[in-house]
This record gives sequence, C-alpha cells and structure tokens, in this order.
Amino acid sequence: MAPKLSAHEILDLVLDPGSHRSWDVAPVEVPVGPAYRADLDGARERTGLDESVITGEGTIAGRRVAVIACEFGFLAGSIGVAAAERIVTAVERATAERLPLLASPTSGGTRMQEGTVAFVQMVKIAAAVTVHKAAKLPYLVYLRHPTTGGVFASWGSLGQVTVAEPGALVGFLGPRVYQALYGESFPEGVQTSENLYANGVIDGVVAPDLLRDLLTRALLVLTGEADPWTGPPADTAALPDVPAWQSVTSSRRTDRPGIRQLLQHAATDQVPLSGTGQGETDKTVLISLARFGGQPCVLFGQDRSGQSPQNTMGPGALREARRAMKLAEELGIPLVTVIDTLGASLSKEAEERGLAPEIARCLADLVTLDTPTVSVLLGQGTGGGALALLPADRVLCAQNGWLAPLPPEGASAIVHRDTAHAPDMAQSQGIRSLDLLRDGVIDAIIPEHPDAADEPVEFSIRVGEAIARELATLRGQPADLLTADRASRYRRLGLPR
Repeated sequence: MAPKLSAHEILDLVLDPGSHRSWDVAPVEVPVGPAYRADLDGARERTGLDESVITGEGTIAGRRVAVIACEFGFLAGSIGVAAAERIVTAVERATAERLPLLASPTSGGTRMQEGTVAFVQMVKIAAAVTVHKAAKLPYLVYLRHPTTGGVFASWGSLGQVTVAEPGALVGFLGPRVYQALYGESFPEGVQTSENLYANGVIDGVVAPDLLRDLLTRALLVLTGEADPWTGPPADTAALPDVPAWQSVTSSRRTDRPGIRQLLQHAATDQVPLSGTGQGETDKTVLISLARFGGQPCVLFGQDRSGQSPQNTMGPGALREARRAMKLAEELGIPLVTVIDTLGASLSKEAEERGLAPEIARCLADLVTLDTPTVSVLLGQGTGGGALALLPADRVLCAQNGWLAPLPPEGASAIVHRDTAHAPDMAQSQGIRSLDLLRDGVIDAIIPEHPDAADEPVEFSIRVGEAIARELATLRGQPADLLTADRASRYRRLGLPR
C-alpha cells in the first residue's frame, strides 16, 4: 500500500492547477477537556489544518465542482461536531450553487472523544447529501485508505458513482475494533476495495493518478449536457420479409455483436459501474455511464458474452437494472436499456431471492420513470427478463431482434408437446421485428445488412446513431408529458386501432 495521500494531495491530483478555493471558516467551538484539547492542538500542529476535513471548490477540465476531503493525519480523519458542520455547510453550498460534489473520505469514523453527539452527526450529513441528490446534482465519492465506521456507513456510501483507492481498507467495523471485541482477527481480504468491487458494493478501484480522467468523463455524462444531433436520418428503406425463425437463428449466432461492441464502437465518455451497491453483482448484465452522438445517458443492458444456458440473469441483475433507473432519475438524464437475453434464471436460488417480484418492480419503475427512456431490442428477447427492460418512450429493435414470452421451442412444447414446431410458433406468435412494429410494440427497426454478425462494427455504429437520434428528440420534453404518453401507450397496446 502506498503512503496515505493527504487531503491537499488528492485535490491537487484531480483539480485544475491553481483552481482550488477554500470554503473553510474557523471550526465551531465544542466543549473539550484538557486531554482532548491537547489531542486537537497536536493534530493541528502536525497537519497544519484546523480540522479533519477541508472543503472548497475548484475546476476539473474547466468545469466548476465542489470538493470535500478528509485528512487522516488529523485524529485519524475522525468526524466530530465541527468537522460534520463543515461538511454539511459545504454540501448545502454546493446544492445552492448547483455544483457537482466530489467527496473523498478517509476516516476511522466517529470521533470517540466527543461520544454519542459526534456519532449522530452522520444523520445530518446523510440528510444534506440526500437533498443535494434530490436536486438532480452529481455526488461522486472516492474512498481512500482507510475508510471505516460511520463515515463509510453514511456519506461514504451515498455516491451515484463510488470508487476506491487500490488496496484500501474499506469496511464498516475497523479490524482493530473487531479484534478487541471478539478476540480474533477479521477474515483476511474482506475489507478491501478490490473485494467490495468484486461483490458489487462499489463501482471500481481507481489509482489516484487516474482519478482525474474518470471524473472528467463522469461529469460529461452526469451533468446532462448534450451536443446538437447532426447525425444521419433514420434509414427508411423497406426491409426484407424473412421468416421469424431466420431472425431467431440469426440472433443466436455466437459472433453476433452485443452491448459490449455497442459501447466499443458507438459510445464515448464511458464510465463503467458495477453491481447494485448493496453487495450483489451479476455478470450477465452491464451498467455504464456513456454518451452516444453527444447525448448523455445511463446505459443498462444484458450482456450476451456473460450468458450461457447454465448462467442466465437472476434477481441481482434486475436489482442492478433498478439501480440504473434510479440513477438516471436522480440526475435527470436519459436511461437506455438493451435487451439481449436467453431468458431469466430458472432455479431454486432465483425463486427464493425474488426473481418474479423484481421483474414486476422493474416494469413498475420503468413505466413511471421521471426521465426520458429508450429501449433497444438488440437480439434475443426471451421471457420476463426481456419484458422487464422493455417499457420506454421509444423502443427500437434490430432487424433480427425478437420478443416472445418463451423461446419458440418452449412455446412449441406447450402447444404441440414437442419442439419440432418451433419455427411455426415463431411465425404465428408475431415475435419478429416487422410484427412488433405492426403491433405497436416497437417504434422503429434498425437494419442489418444482411446480418449484424457479418458487419459488427457498422451495425454497432448504426445502433448508436439510432439511440442518439431518439435521445435528441426526447431531450427537453416535459417529464410529466413523457410519463403520461408512456402510460397511455401501454394502456392501448393490443387493443383494436
């Protein structure tokens, strides 16, 4: 582990040179005894700071941001009444001035010398951060070594994007306290930034010298600024009338491009996120901040490269989807969902962890989401796992994409008691793109020339352009109108026109 970075060192790494401006005033006075006074005086002499946290503003790539950073050298970065008041004042000022906020904690938690009154300060810090986010403003967190206790359990865990320093000790109960309370060491390798990332608690592990680049890209998306759309118009050429089964077999080609190729060839300013933030992650899905054609969005979709008949999406994947929905709504930026699934997991574990209720919650959240939405049926669209990501203001479908309650073989088994009639079921159920367009399930078809697997780069770019075109059209429309139109659309779906 590298030497601990000071508060000023981390700000020097991320802010434009010379742009930092302090917001700090003299700390509020709290009652202190002689021993605590000596501790404070010693900390001030060692660090040159008057408290364990510094606040202020600066710029990142010319963009004004508010900053809060802990100083571990000041009484282990602990938070008492004065430090908490400084943090809350800074958060409130960032909210009032509508600034993105970067917080970089490193702390042993609550300041023990101040007891319970220091402990409950975490409530007002969490409340101020929540108000900031409710104002649709970014709150980004960089956890430094070490971050534990009430700091990690409050403002250290509320970021819309949360990353940590490599090798950092990050956890709720510090290992020294655990040892003292239980007489044994805490298990090795649990309270590390890498382990929390692997388990979907934080979004990534980022070296300090790479943090500025990540923040620059994140702010380009999270601030919601969009470029004028100047791309090509939609392709309105007639599409070939191919059998539905041909689309099914095309969608199952192992070399068909998926969401990763879409990001690689058509997106910019990407910031990959991970997991639910609550200890779950599912390798069959992907979540990222991204821009398509200058249009920012939160992208969530099913990753065909992470799926197999033995590994299909479970409840955790849908909870990740709901995290993406909440993030888009919090920030007032569009959500793009990508459907490309063999189907949801059929297992004891999936049932017991609430697969069906999570599908229902995704549907409810998407239909009522207070931000523009675009859904892309990129390939296979099997069952409830596909339906959970479908409702949107605009629904696009690849030429060989399809949507069905079951794979055609499953439908055949129900109706004909065999799988031999799968091609007939695919045709009769109206699952292919042309049928979905006719029935009003989708709004537009993205052509394949003649098959996405034969032109992966060109197809991915075409999908990205289609997404950007729709986002630019939806941008600026009143949220209440969007949600009303969305509800009306699905209320009428399937009724005689």
